[in-house]
Amino acid sequence: MTPQAQVIAFTNQKGGVAKTTTTLNLAAAFVESGHRALCVDLDPQGNLTMSQGIDPDSLEVSMYDVLVHDVSIREVVRKREVDVACASIDLAGAEIAMSTKIGRERSLEKALRPIREDYDFICIDTPPSLGLLTINALTAADKVIVPVQCEYLSMRGLVQLQNTLSMIRENLNPDVEIQGILPTLVDSRTVHAKEAIELLEENFGDQVFASRITKTVRFAEAPVKGMSVLKYDPDGKAAYAYRQLAKEVLGNGKR
Repeated sequence: MTPQAQVIAFTNQKGGVAKTTTTLNLAAAFVESGHRALCVDLDPQGNLTMSQGIDPDSLEVSMYDVLVHDVSIREVVRKREVDVACASIDLAGAEIAMSTKIGRERSLEKALRPIREDYDFICIDTPPSLGLLTINALTAADKVIVPVQCEYLSMRGLVQLQNTLSMIRENLNPDVEIQGILPTLVDSRTVHAKEAIELLEENFGDQVFASRITKTVRFAEAPVKGMSVLKYDPDGKAAYAYRQLAKEVLGNGKR
């Protein structure tokens, strides 16, 4: 049997936690270490698509067509630094368009089946909500990585996410599990960030990755140039952090 890609969903219903940044840069780190990776952009904002220099408004077909009209996902994949299954603003209407579809929670899982042998990793960027698009991602995923901004409010959302995950396990995908919780946008100068990480580790123990993604202007600059941080600033701290995270994920969660 040909090995199947590991499907990882990057989820947090709170926006602005570096979800897209993490999806793209971890995939780029996988590619850099010789693996085949696909990023699936499920966010109507299309930020991941744009971060690889693709204009969402110029697309004839996008993930919307894959989910709603069963178009083959191969038709929406663009080869860039990593392969990207592109999003467009149409995705905003996908939840309503899919609402009458039988098996609507499994649309993405079905779309990924034919290409799971083409990749080692499929990384799914989700919108900042726990709606139908995110449920599709969690239903298709083997593992979930949760980027969490190190501040108290951001961490409260983890409880909601855990509740959603247990519903998904019960009804749609019994095997999905959290691969790890990733502290992002860490401002190492503040006591608050330190306390937030301690609180995370108290509550989630070894589910918290050892890698820390610190705040840097590079994360804002790289997408403008249509590239990952690893390509934009290969020797910088941010690139190093994502390479470390890739090692943790490849080491099967050895912290």
